[in-house]
Amino acid sequence: MKKIVIKVGSHIISEVDHISEERVENLCEFLIQLRQKYEVILVSSGAASAGRVKLHISKDGVVAKQILAAIGQPYLMEIYSKFLSKHKVLASQILLTGMDFDSRKRTLHAKNAIDGLLKNNVLPIINENDATAIEEIVYGDNDRLSASVANYFDADLLVILSDIDGYYDDDPRKNPNAKIHPLVKEINEDELNQKPLPGSQMGTGGITTKLKAADFLLKNNKEMFLASGFDLSVAKDFLLHNKQSGGTLFSKKDF
Repeated sequence: MKKIVIKVGSHIISEVDHISEERVENLCEFLIQLRQKYEVILVSSGAASAGRVKLHISKDGVVAKQILAAIGQPYLMEIYSKFLSKHKVLASQILLTGMDFDSRKRTLHAKNAIDGLLKNNVLPIINENDATAIEEIVYGDNDRLSASVANYFDADLLVILSDIDGYYDDDPRKNPNAKIHPLVKEINEDELNQKPLPGSQMGTGGITTKLKAADFLLKNNKEMFLASGFDLSVAKDFLLHNKQSGGTLFSKKDF
């Protein structure tokens, strides 16, 4: 059975002042379907956004983000568990930082935990430990984390569900004729060095962080698929029906 990593961005599961339980439920139902075919690991953003539901403070500044993440992470897990438990699926929480992938021993310990959870039919839900990982809060994003998870935990594919529904040949917000690249085999330095602007006020990444994640995986002979997290039909076609009806596949293989 192939192993896949699903990464969902903050903007998909959260609004300015609340978590979209409808979209979380839709995501969970999709994960249940995927688990019939794959071993599934979820990387979920949204802890700080969830924290704002419970404590209405500005998210400006590192300490504020630490506070919101610390409050929001258990609340986010509560929501996931509520919908997964309807299908008798047990969820687990694993909080990682970039440093966990800098040490072979720590990476192996984390991988062993993930493998053990999957063996026992438990869904691993991973997030950055934003309450302590100061550098990640200021500079990081879960695109990079999910790429590391896919690579170091031996997944076959990373799927990023985002408010960005693919990699375009031009900015679709400015050019209505911009077209999605269905397949990308390599990414040049100019593309990787774009300023990483967030796709929304709830997110921390943007297309550049996704390109960097894809480039990392391509260089490690892994694949990544980028599709919309608002409309899951493209991701369902790709993962459940072996049909690419949209999105962008980053792969060195010919299809």
